Amino acid sequence: MKSYKLAFFCLIISLNSLSADSDKKVFETYCWGCHHQTAEAFGPSFEEISSKRTAQEIKAMIIDPKSVSKIFGYSRNAMPPFKLTHDELNKITEYILSFNKDKTIKKAQ
Repeated sequence: MKSYKLAFFCLIISLNSLSADSDKKVFETYCWGCHHQTAEAFGPSFEEISSKRTAQEIKAMIIDPKSVSKIFGYSRNAMPPFKLTHDELNKITEYILSFNKDKTIKKAQ
């Protein structure tokens, strides 16, 4: 019985690790050129974004940055729109929100 529990525990840890690696891969593929996790680059850091935006706002900005920028009142926007799969969009949103120091912000839905 102990070996089953140990195997199950190891499986859970492995899946969590794969998910984190997958989230990071989406970040590296689409975001790294302009955004960094905690420091401002060409665009704001994920730490800053996650402290100001909900999951829905982050997803909207990724899909249609031009329209969302107007809604937020920005005079210009350099971010291109991205066509991500539903899974990629959720992963990158979760990854961005993981840098929020105030964990009360809603997670990706």
